[in-house]
Amino acid sequence: MPTIRRFLDALLLGVFLPDKVTFAINTHISERWWLKPFLGLSQVFRMDPTHPLSLKDLIHHLQKDSKTVIFPEGRLTETGSLMKIYDGPGLVAEKSGAKVLPIRFEGTQYSHFSKLRNIVRLRLFPKITMHILPPATIPEHRELTGKNRRKLSGHILADIMTDMMFKTSHYQQSIFSCLLEARAIHGGSHVIAEDLERNPVTYDQVVTRTLALSSLLNAMTQPGEYVGVMLPNSTKTLYVVLALQYLKRIPAMLNFSTGAAGMVSACQIAQVNTVLTSRKFIEMAKLELEAELLSQQTRLVYLEDLAASLSWQDKLKALCLAKTTDIWYDRDADKSDAPAVVLFTSGSEGLPKGVVLSHSNVLANHQQVAARISFTPQDVVLNYLPMFHSFGFTVATLLPVMAGMKVFFYPTPLHYAVIPEIAYEISATILFGTNTFFAAYAKKSTPV
Repeated sequence: MPTIRRFLDALLLGVFLPDKVTFAINTHISERWWLKPFLGLSQVFRMDPTHPLSLKDLIHHLQKDSKTVIFPEGRLTETGSLMKIYDGPGLVAEKSGAKVLPIRFEGTQYSHFSKLRNIVRLRLFPKITMHILPPATIPEHRELTGKNRRKLSGHILADIMTDMMFKTSHYQQSIFSCLLEARAIHGGSHVIAEDLERNPVTYDQVVTRTLALSSLLNAMTQPGEYVGVMLPNSTKTLYVVLALQYLKRIPAMLNFSTGAAGMVSACQIAQVNTVLTSRKFIEMAKLELEAELLSQQTRLVYLEDLAASLSWQDKLKALCLAKTTDIWYDRDADKSDAPAVVLFTSGSEGLPKGVVLSHSNVLANHQQVAARISFTPQDVVLNYLPMFHSFGFTVATLLPVMAGMKVFFYPTPLHYAVIPEIAYEISATILFGTNTFFAAYAKKSTPV
């Protein structure tokens, strides 16, 4: 059972599957003019998924020695992700005892035969990959009848399909490699991030500034070193995180809300000797005392000083490197199981505890979310969760960047009256948070 996601999918199935197959197609869809010329090229089983007798006929057909392609979504996707999985195909697979062979085509959504025009960036010859997973079965549940049996079979089929989406995703890579892959998919000029300074940045700008910053950080840190990051949500913090990962340093995201004692303890746990921060941030957040105490244990490096030391030659070199990553950057050298970030608990039950996440940990989380929720490059994420928070870092910050969505960084989730206005102003379509925050925003938002 493949997902029918593009016009090309059915044609590719007919060409590349080794045996003759029958396509089970919705009767209404089979009447469309653009599909009729292709129906004569293969065997077609017309069915009405809402009609019980039609489903019974399909069950009898599958009980014969045949190979039949069923599209459980029942339509072409308009998001590029899984859409609704109907219960009918699951019930048919259960009652017929047929093996379910999950098949996914990846890349056809970027062709000009796709229905995703104006949603994703289309191109002439995208790379297309056909994924075929091991066959699965939907066990019989004779103890259930009617709607309950149908619903359970549909749930099992939906689990099979979402599991297919995750297993066929490319999460065994580094975060920087994933960034370059996202740029190749969505285009270097695609706007990807913005903050309160209101200067939207593109993939090309993110990669260029990341490489420029990495040239400065390289001299003051060592490969494999844990480097503290005490910065608010902003595009600059994004550059810092990506630059450290490009250099194979591990950012240790310090929770500045825990105060000096919590941050000093976190630095001791992760053996952090250098902390990257900003004078402007320390002043605005009134963290002067915390910064003073932290500086007694570690070396504080200010972004303002790094920016002042960046010459035009450094900027030109970074621009050239960013334009030629396909030539010099060795993605195979990246280890997906290497540490990518250290996040710390709040310390509410004692000293903060450090949690090390690998690159594949972070990217697997992205794919698990994407297997269940449809995202498109047209979505806009408002991220007010601090990057030292697990959800704020992995999903609210990196997921949009790696998936082609625009993310707007806001420094705190506690501005209950401001955040709904920001969401309205930037036309945000996605917010990540807790029910406590959402309830507070709903109370403070301006009634229509």
